[in-house]
Amino acid sequence: MKFVLFVEGHTEKAAIPSLLKRWLDPQLARRVGIDAVRFEGWAHYQSEIARKVRLALSGAAGRGVIAAIGLLDLHGPTFYPPDKQTVSDRIMWAKKHFEDQVGNAQFAQHFAVHEIEAWLLADPRNLPRDICNAVPGKSGEPETVNFNEPPGKLLERLYREKLGRTYGKRLDGSNLFSKLDPAIAYAKCPNLRALLDDMLARAKRADH
Repeated sequence: MKFVLFVEGHTEKAAIPSLLKRWLDPQLARRVGIDAVRFEGWAHYQSEIARKVRLALSGAAGRGVIAAIGLLDLHGPTFYPPDKQTVSDRIMWAKKHFEDQVGNAQFAQHFAVHEIEAWLLADPRNLPRDICNAVPGKSGEPETVNFNEPPGKLLERLYREKLGRTYGKRLDGSNLFSKLDPAIAYAKCPNLRALLDDMLARAKRADH
């Protein structure tokens, strides 16, 4: 049994499947696989997601697939209608938009609020000491690090200010995700919790 996870970047493909599995597998009778499919950003995702999901769930490729899961950063895309300004409004609109576009009950759209780096901020102890000391006030509710300076941009600024170098999303991000305890991020990030709870429920149903 496996999930197919649709993501918009290299770091998501490299680091997120193992993070999700570290939370899911201990709670399941059988371990699940997670195959990540990468898009070239959100615009490519928007134009191709329906076709990619259809391919992933049909024929021989679809055997043993529990569900197709879409994961996008809430920050970045410009497809939201002008009246959708709040986090909840954008998630509700975009979730329905993509799930209607795909039109398959095996597909679920989820969002990292406001970027996947929010999950890293849930446990700043994994960050370099100077960075850790600069973010403790934001680690209690990391998903509230908002559209004005989303988590990835925050880390980029702090790495420049405190370490005198750039934050490398692919290298630094992947290393940090490998150290992250998913239970800590689950407790502090409600939208990550919604993603994991959805995957767990689907995996349990598929195993019966």
